[in-house]
Amino acid sequence: MASESTAPPAASISEYLQELVLNSSDVEQFLHELASVSARSLSEPRDEVLCGVTLLRRRKAATVASSSAEAQAMDEIQYTFGDGPCMTACREQSTIHIPDLADHDRWPKFTESVLGRGVRSILAVPLKLEGDTRAALNFYSHRPGRFEPRVIELAEDFVRQTSMALRLAVRFAHFSDAAEDLRATLESRTVIDVAVGIIMAQNRCTQSEAFEILKAASSSRNIKLHGVATAIVESLGQGPLKTHFEM
Repeated sequence: MASESTAPPAASISEYLQELVLNSSDVEQFLHELASVSARSLSEPRDEVLCGVTLLRRRKAATVASSSAEAQAMDEIQYTFGDGPCMTACREQSTIHIPDLADHDRWPKFTESVLGRGVRSILAVPLKLEGDTRAALNFYSHRPGRFEPRVIELAEDFVRQTSMALRLAVRFAHFSDAAEDLRATLESRTVIDVAVGIIMAQNRCTQSEAFEILKAASSSRNIKLHGVATAIVESLGQGPLKTHFEM
């Protein structure tokens, strides 16, 4: 966002965030990359801005990503006191701006603590998420008055686009988990079917009777059905059964 920024220009932010979603292995990696690029977006030479991502769920707050250890420390100070600008931004879903902590008294204990670490100005912008989860991007600067009106406007626009990308990342994660669950189910089903076939051949029984034998073995040995089936298949020297489908 700043003229010296290493982040993409405003016109390509949406495309950049979409690419970030696609290139991230999971939501956690996406958030860490997001914190880093957000900090760089507002930073200038010899004037670094720190960024943390606060997640508030069921009244419990946590920093799920940060641009640095210092940014995470700033976030966690307010969790210690149970309140602060970032938690308020999450709860109220409104931007919280503190131009100069030296002239601020809303959160006296938090203010005193972060002032002792050299932080002078804070900008917390809420992320719009689905459900009851709340989140915010938290920016910290060692310079008072660092977040001017134009910078705040740009930051809010950036966060709006970020919210859309984050919702997309979360949905991708859900789809990925669902695909893994389905794959595991299909693999388990395949092993069980093969084991039933083996029992049918060995005992000259019907499929239903073979399945009952498999269930009885599972119950008597206190081993899951899939485990018993796997042991039966591998006992014939076939080794781990490979499925022939892709997802």
